[in-house]
Amino acid sequence: MSASELKLRYSSLCEAGIKPANEDAVAQHIPADPHLLTYKGACFALADGVSTAEAGQQASQRAVSRFCREYSQTPDSWSVAYSAEQLLATINNELYELSHQFALDQKGYLTTFTALVLKSQTAHFFHIGDSRLYHWRDGVLVQLSQDHTTVLSEQRQFLGRALGMDARVELQQGSLTVKCGDRFLLCSDGLSDFVSPDALQQAVSAADDLEQSALQLKQQALAQGSDDNISLILLQITALPEQSLDDLNQHLTRLPFPPALSPGMKLDGYKVLQELFASSRSHLYLVEDEASGAKLVLKCPSLNYDDDALYIDRFIREEWIGLRIESDYVVKVVRQTRPRSFLYYLMEYLPGQSLEQWFERQPKPLKPALAIKLVKQIAKGLTAFHHMGAIHQDLKPGNIIYLQDGSVKIVDFGSVYVAGLAEIYSPLQHEAALGTAAYSDPHYLLGHNSGVQGDIYALATIAYELFSGGHLPYGTAVEECRSAADYDKLRYRSSSQFNPVIPTWFDRALQKGVSLDLSQRYQSINQLLTDLQQPNPAFLHEEVKQEHKTNPLLFWQLLSGFWFITLLLVVWLFLLKR
Repeated sequence: MSASELKLRYSSLCEAGIKPANEDAVAQHIPADPHLLTYKGACFALADGVSTAEAGQQASQRAVSRFCREYSQTPDSWSVAYSAEQLLATINNELYELSHQFALDQKGYLTTFTALVLKSQTAHFFHIGDSRLYHWRDGVLVQLSQDHTTVLSEQRQFLGRALGMDARVELQQGSLTVKCGDRFLLCSDGLSDFVSPDALQQAVSAADDLEQSALQLKQQALAQGSDDNISLILLQITALPEQSLDDLNQHLTRLPFPPALSPGMKLDGYKVLQELFASSRSHLYLVEDEASGAKLVLKCPSLNYDDDALYIDRFIREEWIGLRIESDYVVKVVRQTRPRSFLYYLMEYLPGQSLEQWFERQPKPLKPALAIKLVKQIAKGLTAFHHMGAIHQDLKPGNIIYLQDGSVKIVDFGSVYVAGLAEIYSPLQHEAALGTAAYSDPHYLLGHNSGVQGDIYALATIAYELFSGGHLPYGTAVEECRSAADYDKLRYRSSSQFNPVIPTWFDRALQKGVSLDLSQRYQSINQLLTDLQQPNPAFLHEEVKQEHKTNPLLFWQLLSGFWFITLLLVVWLFLLKR
């Protein structure tokens, strides 16, 4: 480690105190990668779960672990403040949604939250609630955070703000220039409410052994009658970079667009092998990392938008979204470890073809077992987006890669909407919207955000296409619709008219998945998958009304791939060998 790098020493503790359960949580992340330490910095977080909310323990742990894990995954070109704001907005939204899921049980995911990010020669802090952050320099301890509490009397006060309390989070944030030797203390009210400011200042001033000082502070709180959980992080800056990163940050946010690339050209250590895709909005190239020999996909913005600030911001956000999604069924974005000279990002290379291209070459219709296998994999990829508070919004066979081993992966983050971010939703407004009207939820195209149900519509449409042999639930007329009145004229076409093997209960599940009425559409992917894999009793009574001949038992056997019969055979062979 060079002398020009940030160096820290710290100690932390998080204990229940005299309470039976610990609802506090602490976390920290000091990147071992010098690139990340320089461009993103080190982060520390402390949270105190609201005990009256019943899920405070889960809320505090989620908040600190996700913040410290995902902060370093935000784009290098984002400022510390912007990175933290975007991340905390998504965490707050997740906790808020979880709280509303348990509204009937009066179970809330609420927690205070305090974070400190040290980057270059600046300390940035983000705070909500009544946990605290202190800054110490030259023997003087100053409280940086504000207590978000309302005091009614000496005995009565309540928490005014917390993560998960409201749909939008109101943070206190600030920054200050730091010096070598500065110390910081993050603590929960189980410590700050019972140790006086003078005693805190004395303890932090004498903190030559940080671990011992942390233990002494805990003992002081207990001796003064602390009846709450006790958590703290005590840290000291021992070395700072030689120069500020202000100029570098300005450079990052103004990275030029790469020129048009051709095979043989090199860019920041990546050699271009071939162009994979080109449109008026972006370019994809297969490149080789000259250092490792690994083949990667490099995505560049189009020069057509080099003066479009909103386009640039959305392109940068694509990388962040991709770094946050972890699934075997979603393309992986590669975290870069070298400085960039141009604006681009890297993804894993997937040797295969789009699901659209693969499906065109297959006998129609697909075998039910194969079709449901593909649908389940796509569903798992979509679920990974939803778990991170993201909606894909442009799911279609062209944005799904069919790999050589028969598995699939979702690609393209260009239209992803991240719930909870402080932005005004806008419908798809790029050329792909016209080409994907058959798969995009009409509510998107009319300017309304239907959230998870929008992705369910696209998934059900793909399932319909795979099982029906290439047809669409509303035919090609859906692509001509331009208004709500146009969509009102559409009528669902039964999938069984294209594939007589499909029973009524299965077709009703597809119809519910693509319903234009959100109140009739499935609320979750699991609900759709359940009804596609086993008959819903609500649909079964319609089976006898079928006017065409079908064999539901045969379809069920084909759908399951005769797994039950195979299992019996395996058991029989096992018994023979005994």
